[in-house]
Order: sequence, then structure tokens, then C-alpha cells
Amino acid sequence: MANLVIIGAQWGDEGKGKVVDIYTEYADDVVRFQGGNNAGHTLVVGTEKVVLHLIPSGILHEGKRCIIGNGVVLDPKVFLQEIVGLKKRGYLKDDSQLLVDGNVHIIMPYHKVVDIAREAKSGDKKIGTTGRGIGPVYEDKIGRRGIRLYDLVRPDVFARKLKDLLPEKNFIIENYFGEKPLVEQEILDEYGAYARELEKYLGCASTAVSDSLDAGRQVLFEGAQGSLLDIDHGTYPFVTSSSTVAGGVCTGTGIGPRHINAVVGITKAYVTRVGSGPFPTELDDEVGEKIRKIGSEFGATTGRPRRTGWFDAVALREAVRLSGMTGLAVTKMDVLNDFETIKICTAYSYRGKLIEQFPRDFEILKDCTPVYEEIEGWNCDLTGARTMADLPAAARAYLDKLAEVSGCPVVLVSVGPRRDETIQITNPFA
Repeated sequence: MANLVIIGAQWGDEGKGKVVDIYTEYADDVVRFQGGNNAGHTLVVGTEKVVLHLIPSGILHEGKRCIIGNGVVLDPKVFLQEIVGLKKRGYLKDDSQLLVDGNVHIIMPYHKVVDIAREAKSGDKKIGTTGRGIGPVYEDKIGRRGIRLYDLVRPDVFARKLKDLLPEKNFIIENYFGEKPLVEQEILDEYGAYARELEKYLGCASTAVSDSLDAGRQVLFEGAQGSLLDIDHGTYPFVTSSSTVAGGVCTGTGIGPRHINAVVGITKAYVTRVGSGPFPTELDDEVGEKIRKIGSEFGATTGRPRRTGWFDAVALREAVRLSGMTGLAVTKMDVLNDFETIKICTAYSYRGKLIEQFPRDFEILKDCTPVYEEIEGWNCDLTGARTMADLPAAARAYLDKLAEVSGCPVVLVSVGPRRDETIQITNPFA
């Protein structure tokens, strides 16, 4: 028996959805443990493109149970729309395939209003949020003012909590942000309808996962966003509001660390970032635009163009260390098919000094410049490769270099968007 954590090893958007989809074949349960619908996992099944924001990617496989853990924040409208979309495509034929922990916190209308208004008011100091209410709902969770799914499905509890909370929220919305106040009855009616639909999926993630582990079932824990967006360990304040590293699995699902057997970090063959924040290897030129165009680097959730840059080994080493990664899955190798040379950042320069460890201090990081090694490109199409032997020598050398500079072996390589356009080197479930 083996249990696997899959997390992003960069600033998100690394292609976790495809990798989770591939490894789901070997798992019995797929568990989401943090974040909300600010994440977007894009999968290509045959010729069909599927984008999921809340429901674990394993839902595309029959017979797999998908669990949303207590560390997730849930937008009921988005969640239910995803269910409708999946059912229309022939997925989720059995509702017992999906379980939502009762302790997930619910994204309310005032969270989204505050999120959008706060960003608008921030001017050139924007964080670059998705405007989905993620930060404000986590604020309420930590401030002990949140509404959980357990509360939502009990009409009397929900009505009481909303009555207590809404006056404060409306005061801020109206008097500080200058927006229209929200109407209590309208929220009660809308969210009451959601509650009746959600109740069938209500459960306890901790108990469900623990029972699976005791029964010898294999569990895949699916992360959202990326390690460098972690609320504690990321490039604060330009981060998300949850714990995106492997340790977040334990608090986000209610299981102990002894159950984690392997951690695979997903990294693109280059780097992207959405929103504001430091990005040492960013390419604000025609090369960056070429990568963006070939890689279709636009956010699955917002559609925003992603910032692009060369591979950053300094940042990756930090991600590997933070989560104790046992393997790397390298995605989008095919995007670099048409480059004569490719650069890898192996260190930073800061005020004339060489830095090989990722700076935790934002004031230092924002002034770091990359120190590059230049690697020969392969200048051919990789999408037909299914084994390492199928790759040209230059592509194999690039992957060897990534493993060397990160201190972590490569276990999977994606050479195209489809499921079958993948090279599996070792199986972390084995």
C-alpha cells in the first residue's frame, strides 16, 4: 500500500490536473485538502477538455471516490455547477462517489464583494487575487466568524449566524468600499436552496480517509496552487490563503503524517506566475511571449495571461525542501521544442553576492537577478515520445540537469496535453 501527495512545485498552474488524472488509475480515493475555486485543473481526455475548480480530478474515473477535505473553502454555486457539467458529460453517475467534509467553510456573497472591492481599492499594490472571495473566507475562518457546511445545512443555525454577521459585513461594504449592501433574505433564499442540494454529499473526510487507510486502500492527496504561494512559506504577501505544501494534507484532511508515503511535485519545464509578486526569471520580452503563446499560458480560472520565465532551480529547491518531495513530474516539455538554447537559473545575484538558497525575505527576493546556465535545445517534436529512450539526447540531458539542480529525481514527463502524451519513469504508488 502507498499513499501519494501531489502538489505544485512553483507558483501554481503546473499541470497538476493531468498528473492527478494519470495517477488516479492506481488510487482508490482522491482527496482535495486546501484552496477553493481559485484553482483550475485542466484535463484533456481524448479530444475533450475538462476544467475543474473544486471537485478532485479523479472524478473522471469510474469507481474512484473523491473527497473534499475540511481545509477547502467551498463556493456552493460553483460546486453545484461543476456537478451539473460533469453529469451532462456522463461522469459522476453515482453521487456516493463524492463526499464533502462538513467543516469546509462556505464562501458567502460578502466575501466576493470584499475581495473584488479591496483589490480595486489597492491600486498598484494589488495582490492579484482571482476575486473569488478566497482570502476573505479564510480570514473569517481564522477569525472564528465563518459559516461551515454543517451550519449551512441547518436552516436555523445558518439564519442565526447570517443575522449576526451581515450587519458588520454590510457596514464595511457600504461605508468603506462604497458598494451596495447585501440583502439578508436574498442570501437566505439562495443559500438555503444550495444547502438542500449539498446535503447528499455531506460527510467527514477525516473518518472516510482513515477508514480507507485502515482497509489498505490507496489514497491520492491532490493539492491546488503551488508551493511558493503557501500562506506561511510563499512569497508573502503575494500568496494564496491556505497551506499548499505537503504538510497541509494533515490539517486539511485530518490524517497523521505517518500515512504519507511519497510526495510528487509538479513543475513545468519553464516557470509561470499569475498575479503580482516577485518572479526572478521573468521574461518580459519576445521569448516570454513565445512561451506564453506556444504553451497557451492563460489562467484556467480567470483567463488572465500568465507571466512566463526560464526554469528557476533556486525556487524549486525551496519547494523540494519544504515538502520533502520524493519525485518530480515535469510538464510541458513540448512547449520548448522550438528553442535553439534553453536557460536554467541555478543561483541569484543580490548586490554583487551569489545566492543559492531561496530568500525568505521579500525585500531581498524582489531585487535578485538570475544567474543562468545555458543548455542546448532539442529542436524537434517530443509529443510522440512514450519512453525516455524516445527522447533526443538534448531533452534527456535537460531532464537530468533539472534533477541534478533540484536534488530530486524526475518520475514523470509530460510531452503533450493528452493523457497518453506522457512518459512514466517510475510509479510512486509501486
